[in-house]
Amino acid sequence: MKYLLFTATVFCSIAFKSYAQEAPPTNQTFNFSIQDCVNYAYEHQNAVVNAGLDVKSAEYKVKETVGIGLPQISGSASFQDYIKTPSILFPNTADGLYQILHDEGVKGGDGNVIPLKKGGPVPFSIYQKYNSNVGVTLNQILFDGSYLVGLKASKTYKELSTKTLTRTKIDASVAVTKAYYQVLVSNKQLVLLDANIAQLKQQFDQTTAQNKQGFVEKIDVDRISVQYNNLVTSRENTIRLLALNYQVLKFQMGMPIDESLSLKDKLEDINLDSSIADASVTSDTSFYHNRIEYSLSETNVKLNELDLKRKKAAFLPTLSLNGNTAIAYQDNSFSKLYSTSYPSTYFGLSLNIPIFNGGQRINQVRQTQITVLKSKNDLYNLKNQISLQANQARITFINGLQSLNNQKNNQTLAQEVLRVSKIKYQQGVGSSIEVTQAQTALEDADNKYIQGLYDALVSKVDLDQAFGRIQ
Repeated sequence: MKYLLFTATVFCSIAFKSYAQEAPPTNQTFNFSIQDCVNYAYEHQNAVVNAGLDVKSAEYKVKETVGIGLPQISGSASFQDYIKTPSILFPNTADGLYQILHDEGVKGGDGNVIPLKKGGPVPFSIYQKYNSNVGVTLNQILFDGSYLVGLKASKTYKELSTKTLTRTKIDASVAVTKAYYQVLVSNKQLVLLDANIAQLKQQFDQTTAQNKQGFVEKIDVDRISVQYNNLVTSRENTIRLLALNYQVLKFQMGMPIDESLSLKDKLEDINLDSSIADASVTSDTSFYHNRIEYSLSETNVKLNELDLKRKKAAFLPTLSLNGNTAIAYQDNSFSKLYSTSYPSTYFGLSLNIPIFNGGQRINQVRQTQITVLKSKNDLYNLKNQISLQANQARITFINGLQSLNNQKNNQTLAQEVLRVSKIKYQQGVGSSIEVTQAQTALEDADNKYIQGLYDALVSKVDLDQAFGRIQ
């Protein structure tokens, strides 16, 4: 059966997960309804938790982007010890410069009075051996089109992460609900198996007694014994499968699989009525706006359009304010380095005007325009895809209900056929083969009813998801 295959598939995924980071069992039994399980998954399922962390990270990203437009202040400090001070070349005594420097006793970077030399330029150092600087620099954006667009984009990015969290929660709700239904169906299957085993055990005891009295043959007892053993084996398999289904449910919830969990809701509480499908067919054709996938695609288009604006803003000039204040220290003696300071301060404006960059900007704009067009095409295609999914889900649900009702009727008929066959056999006008065949038909009807029940429940979840009712 398909729901058994689904269980096995999910169990395989569990086998490859590490539970090293899970909280230890609390040794208490949780009695949860479907909504309780979904709410638990919202707080503990790994995918939902990570999506929530992405939202928090997006909030910090917005603050980071805002910070780019705030004043940027940085400090600096430096110290240099010139082993050999750099020099610049001055003309020789032709213009009398070195004569004046020599006569005034001006010393060079080596600490000696500048000598007089003839022939060619003379090296002269304006640096002291020891230098130190301490300063503070300020930069402030006054106008930058790319920054303004980026600020809007960062807020849209946060919106995207929030919608992604919503989609993750919807996926978790769907997975948990289907797993919850699996457990309910397995419990229902156990009830049917117990009923069949009970009536077959009674029939086996009666047939055994009749065989001892010589009224029936030994082969009749053997036939019933084979069916009884098969049913007992099926029950044992179902019990093991039920335990696995509970583990699947807890896995989908993000609950440690060693925890004890019982279900509060019953199959009778679930509304399986064709009116649910009929309510989906309304004159409102804009239901696709309820789908989180459509909203995510709209946000993606918005991000691409903002990226296009950012590329266009690169053609605009940028203006920024900058300033600096610093204190310089210089001396040929380290002990006197900080005895005298030379402060300096300035403020200014920087204007950057883009003129030509080989056509890079215009081609980047054209590429982004194509990206915007593609995202709009994807949005239109998604609208059609959602409409198709909704129609498919509605038809599948209606077909599933019809199949379930048919299997339920077949189950009732099989029970009646078995009852009549047993009466005929007891009155000697029927054969044990008829009873065996009727019993086999009932078991087959039960299995098909269980499969039909699970399919109807799953199709109901898919219908709600297709029409955006799961929020």
